[in-house]
Amino acid sequence: MKSKAQKNEELEKGRKLLKDSQVVLLIDFSKVRTADLRNLRQELKKSGNPLLIIKKRLLGLLLKDKNIEFQNADFKMPVGAVFASNLESASASVYKFFQGLVIERKIDKMRMLGGYDVMAGTFIPAEQAVFIGKLPPREALLGQLLGMLAAPIRSFLYVLDQKSKMASSAEPSK
Repeated sequence: MKSKAQKNEELEKGRKLLKDSQVVLLIDFSKVRTADLRNLRQELKKSGNPLLIIKKRLLGLLLKDKNIEFQNADFKMPVGAVFASNLESASASVYKFFQGLVIERKIDKMRMLGGYDVMAGTFIPAEQAVFIGKLPPREALLGQLLGMLAAPIRSFLYVLDQKSKMASSAEPSK
């Protein structure tokens, strides 16, 4: 059991992280091995999105400071908070990590519980966080868009090329 001083120290650390973040992503870390959790922390730290394991009641106090109503009774499991500057990078990292654990059969399902948009003060459902996590990176999406824009032009140029070849082969030789 943590002392009051330890809880206050944890609250201050959480306040500092919350001040610098725009999104708090909630994850369930039960049945995740300590070594795997350490790997998740390192992966998130690389992208600038620290993971804080904090009691739900203390997390509720942190979010209450930002006028966000946290219903800790909705979560029956231990909750970890990922403090992120944007939802896309955090959910992509967390999704990729948990998807790897599901594939390796270390856990049975995705463990993203949702999150909170700190700026808007709204709850982000788990389905939306998982959906955003599944999206390819920005560069890949831009490449796909460019391919879609270039495809009709490429097809038109192919047709013109074939027409010119047909016209040149149809001309009588002199």
